[in-house]
Parts: sequence; C-alpha cells; structure tokens
Amino acid sequence: MEKPAAEGGSPVRESKLFYGHQYIDEADIEAVERVLRSDFLTCGPEIARLEERLCRLTGARHAVVVSNGTAALHMACQAAGVGAGDEVITTPITFAASANCALYCGAKPVFADINAKTYNIDPASVTEKVTDATRAVVAVDFTGQAVELDRLLAICHEKGIVLIEDAAHSIGTLYNGRPVGSIADLTTFSFHPVKTVTGGEGGAVLTNDDTLYARLKLFHTHGITREAEMLQHPAEGGWYYEQVELGMNYRMTDMQAALINSQLDKLERFRKRRKEIVARYDEAFRDIPQVSVQEEIPESDTTRHLYILRIRPELLTIGRRQFFDALVAENICCNVHYIPVYWHPYYEKLGYRRGICPAAEKLYQEMMSLPLYYAMSDKDVEDVITAVRKICSYYRKPEP
Repeated sequence: MEKPAAEGGSPVRESKLFYGHQYIDEADIEAVERVLRSDFLTCGPEIARLEERLCRLTGARHAVVVSNGTAALHMACQAAGVGAGDEVITTPITFAASANCALYCGAKPVFADINAKTYNIDPASVTEKVTDATRAVVAVDFTGQAVELDRLLAICHEKGIVLIEDAAHSIGTLYNGRPVGSIADLTTFSFHPVKTVTGGEGGAVLTNDDTLYARLKLFHTHGITREAEMLQHPAEGGWYYEQVELGMNYRMTDMQAALINSQLDKLERFRKRRKEIVARYDEAFRDIPQVSVQEEIPESDTTRHLYILRIRPELLTIGRRQFFDALVAENICCNVHYIPVYWHPYYEKLGYRRGICPAAEKLYQEMMSLPLYYAMSDKDVEDVITAVRKICSYYRKPEP
C-alpha cells in the first residue's frame, strides 16, 4: 500500500511515537532507592502507606494492594463469593482478565453488549443477561470513562448481585463528583506501565464493606492469619500463624508501593495533561467525516487511559487494517483495544461463538488506540492529528 505521504503531503515524523509510555522522574527513582536501602523489601511500611493513600484518594473505607490488576480481579470475585455454577456478566471489549477472573473461581463468564456511542457495557444488555445464577457483574471503565454506575448498582442490588468495577483504566476519574473506587461494591485498579499511574506492575481492590475487606486480606496472603479471633488452636508464641483457608500469594512489594506512592504525587498533573490531549484530539477529529470519537456520559469526569479513534469504512476506500498500517508508516504506532474476549481460541473451545454482542464486534472492526500519555509534547499531538488527516484525505471515498 502506497504511503499517503507519497502524494506530497506533510513529511513523515522522524521518530516513532508509541501509543503509551510510562513517565518516571527522579522522585520516583529516589523513592524506590530508599526502599532498597531500607529493612523492608516487602510487607513493609510503603504497603500500609499506599493502602491508606488510596482510601484518602477515593473515599473508600478499605484498600488492599496486590501484585497486579489480574490478581485484583480474581480476589474481587473470590471475595464476592463467586464459585462453581455461578455466572459473572462482563463486557467483551476488555482485556481477557475481566472475564478470566470468573473462570478462576469456577464460574461462567457471560458477555453483555456495549453502548455503541460510549463503548462501555450497556446496562440494558446486562439486564437481559441476568439469570438466577448471576453472582456478580464486572463492569469495565473502558478507556477511563466510568460506567453508568447508578443504573448498574440499581440492577445489581435489586437482584442481590455484587457489582465489581474494573477500574484498571480509570484512576483519577470522577462519577457525579465522587472518585472512582468508592462507589461500586468492589473496585479494582491496575498499575501496569501504560496506565496513568504505574508501579511497574501492581493492583488494588477497594471496598466499603468490612466483610468483603476481611475476605480480601485473607485471600491475598495464602489464607494465612495471625489474628487471634480467627485462630482455630491456641497460639504457641509470637511466631504462630495458621492457614484457615486456601488463598494465593498476591502480595505487592514495597518497591512497587514506593513507586506508586511517588506516582500518586503527580496524579493531578497526569490527569490534567491527559485531558488536554483528549480535548485537542476531539476538537480535531470531530471535523473529519471519515472518523468518529468516543462519546462521554455527563456523569463521568474522565481521566482517559486510552484514546479510541473509530474509522467510518463507508467513507473510506480502506479498512481498519490498512488505516492502522498507514499510521505506522507515518511513525504513529497505535494499537487496538481490544479483541472481543470470546473471539479468543480458548473461549471458542469453551463453546463461545461470534455474533453474540454485535455492537462490540462492529466497534472492534473499526477502532484503534492513538498515542496518549503524559509526556507527549504538543508537537507529538499535532503529528498524530496531521497523520490522521492525511490518511483520511488520501483514502476518502469520492462523493457520488
């Protein structure tokens, strides 16, 4: 395929611009170095500090930090009592972990379709998918935009279902003025490097429920406790502990926690810059007929993790694959988030078939994620816009 630049458009940028990248400064490095010179590499004071900070940031009563976002989802399902024979409703436009967490507990993932404008799970579709076997809903704040929490909470609580908000994308987002993390029954965060705040890896589960919190604390440390009221036998000394349930080793290190604590100092800066980039993209792309942008519900004051550009194939002579390749040829390295979960071969082996969520499948075939991260310069942003305009101009369909 010939590059659009061959037609005499603006020159291709010299360096590659990736879709996401962490931002690490000297304060972050010094925070990790302090831990490396301290007495605790794990299970130390940085863990408690991070859990307390996440509670203050979100307004949640309890936080448990863990090794990664997938562990957080597994823990949330386990704490919610998800087990064999249960069903867990989630969206197909997400990373596989949002559905895998049900499988880890022996339950069946059930996929609800998305709202074609916001790309988040559609509460009406959730209602259609609820059965007597539904134990939980895992609602993903896709790209960082909060799901329709009020509607989902009403659906779940009427049926005695636990709402788990997968907020891997949405730390810093507000819903009706309240921070994400304090609203759903359980909320999970991820601190992967391309997220707004990173620990290299890492995750967290937040809740306002004391019983759910106790389950989370126990499960993430092998099911082992030193709490006197939980011991089945008399304590034999200060070293004594008991395994009272089967749990996992999902602990976070103090090195990760120190890095996240330092990153949280910059959250408002990260949030402000991401919102600036999103606003500039939206302004530019709304004037290009060959593409469309994600709509946002008024309740969500979004800190965007991903920026989704949706092409309109009916107005172009190329499809998404060719558009993607054309952007790469312009040194704009985008990505696609996500392949519908039930399209993966593992889910096909479980009996899932294409066609069950038509809005989600159509979105997948038309979308790509453009560069969005804190350290992008204004020139980087304009280079992305220029490349999109060039491709849309070169490959636009002639008017009839």
